[in-house]
Amino acid sequence: MPIRVLLADDQALIRAGFRMIIDAEPGLEVAGEAGDGKEAVDLAHSARVDVVLMDIRMPNLDGIEATRRICADERLAGVRVLVLTTFDNDDNVILALQAGASGFLGKDVHPAELVNAIRVVADGEALLSPRATRGLVSRLIHQIQPANTRRLPALDLVTERETEILVLVAHGLSNDDIARRLHLSPLTVKTHVNRTMVKLQARDRAQLVVIAYQNDLIRAGDTLPEV
Repeated sequence: MPIRVLLADDQALIRAGFRMIIDAEPGLEVAGEAGDGKEAVDLAHSARVDVVLMDIRMPNLDGIEATRRICADERLAGVRVLVLTTFDNDDNVILALQAGASGFLGKDVHPAELVNAIRVVADGEALLSPRATRGLVSRLIHQIQPANTRRLPALDLVTERETEILVLVAHGLSNDDIARRLHLSPLTVKTHVNRTMVKLQARDRAQLVVIAYQNDLIRAGDTLPEV
């Protein structure tokens, strides 16, 4: 079955460009186009999509609220959202991650990177490169969350090993990277990550990153811990 993609952007030219790239790729197809956030939410239901490419700034309903509605709907539990933005100057991206987005892309993304990103999030992973994770999340998280925010009680359920892996996830490392670093199998790392997501009620790795920053498990400027 092909991966069905919904394009949500108020600029028809951008949607047309993405459609050309996606429809030309084996195993991918555009299942619908939305010109505003409300239409994106409606089509996520009716078009049976797997991935939504979501612009943040749209009329009627912005991309953040549309993302929140899609990710909070149990009927759309398998739908993943990729936010379209620019890494350096769009402070709304962190809000989109908190709303449940699985990652973010610049609108000037290379076609091959776009295709890879769609496949990554459709497979249940998060699109969080080390540069994007540290450069954006660490810069914004404390601007949005007060410094005295209470520690998430569910963190008490997370084991020492799971916490160690959570910090590495927050640094932007993939399962394979973490496995090599800790001398574990990728499957073991994936199991730890999945268990941590269940304990913290996180939808995916993107939300794990947000939780790690919100609870001071990692801070701006932190380097990778020694092994």
